[in-house]
Amino acid sequence: MADARPGWLLDELAFAGRENLDAAHVARYDAKEDADAVSEVALLTSLGLGSGSVLVDIGAGTGQLTCAAARLCARVIAVDVSEAMLARLRAKAPPNVEVVQAGFLSYEHRGEPVDFVYSRYALHHLPDFWKAVALARMGQMLKSRGVLRLWDVVFGFEPAEVEQRVEAWCATGGDDVEAEWLRTELEEHVRDEHSTFTWLLEPTIERAGFAIEDVVYSDDRVFAKYVLRRTS
Repeated sequence: MADARPGWLLDELAFAGRENLDAAHVARYDAKEDADAVSEVALLTSLGLGSGSVLVDIGAGTGQLTCAAARLCARVIAVDVSEAMLARLRAKAPPNVEVVQAGFLSYEHRGEPVDFVYSRYALHHLPDFWKAVALARMGQMLKSRGVLRLWDVVFGFEPAEVEQRVEAWCATGGDDVEAEWLRTELEEHVRDEHSTFTWLLEPTIERAGFAIEDVVYSDDRVFAKYVLRRTS
């Protein structure tokens, strides 16, 4: 069967990040990365997540947030382009989780708009043009005044500071590939992936129809956690 995608559409699998398609990396992912799911679900609960809520988790990975949220809400739709990640998620997902192999640009939401969209450490895989498209698409999935929780590597400094700030971040890399992010992995992120600046991303967020209700920047200005609310 011919590929129905237009020729100009980004191939999200090709931009998913080498490590996220690697079964060995996926097997150790939960030991390397704590999604802080308990605190994140508590935040979502404070924003209205409850037994009747539906949440779309885009870039769900191994499902740390998906599974935690599914205990408290009606349904979670877990979306990821990596079959290796989704295989691990399926193995532990409760019955009210729907698993979809797709990405920001290829997931086609069906049914009523949802209460929440969640995305952590995933949007940076897209170049800025496609981030704008992805944000608009996530807005279209949400109910009026629905919430997008967005947490990512977003650089909150000026271009003149790049060498100093990025070098300092990469120097935090550890030595144990099984339990830590290595320096080489952090370098790969900066070099090969598409994290952007806060001062580029935030106007794009607002242009996509969201109000920035809350944002927390890490002390090193490498990470940003947003609570975004659809404005219409």
